[in-house]
Amino acid sequence: MVKFVAAPIAGVLAGLSWALCWGLSVAGMMTSVLLISGLGRMWAMHLRARRTAKGKPLFSRRSRGVVRIYKRFGMPGIAFLTPILFSPVGGTVIATQLHVPRWRIMLHMFWSALLWGAAFTMVAVRFSHLEIFQHLAPK
Repeated sequence: MVKFVAAPIAGVLAGLSWALCWGLSVAGMMTSVLLISGLGRMWAMHLRARRTAKGKPLFSRRSRGVVRIYKRFGMPGIAFLTPILFSPVGGTVIATQLHVPRWRIMLHMFWSALLWGAAFTMVAVRFSHLEIFQHLAPK
């Protein structure tokens, strides 16, 4: 569920079809988004309490960058960057901490999973003939 980029590679090496690799990648990302967005509010409050208990500032350098992305591009920007920068779990936690409604998280993460799942699967299929992949393939 979490390793969105590795799933298409593993699927291609296992001999699955392009469509099945893509579908399983999307299903894996959306499963983690569903689970994390359900637990997200509690997790966000836990992280905030832990951070303030340690005397750390509410915003770190990284969180300021994420907020800047969110203010400029909204939830579509967070969803677009999730598979390549944040991971499905990280992007969902970020969206939850920014108080994005759960239905919007699901909607935007779904199109992002479709887009990036297709891209990563196409790359895995295209380069599956390379020697480095042949060493990873089960014998």
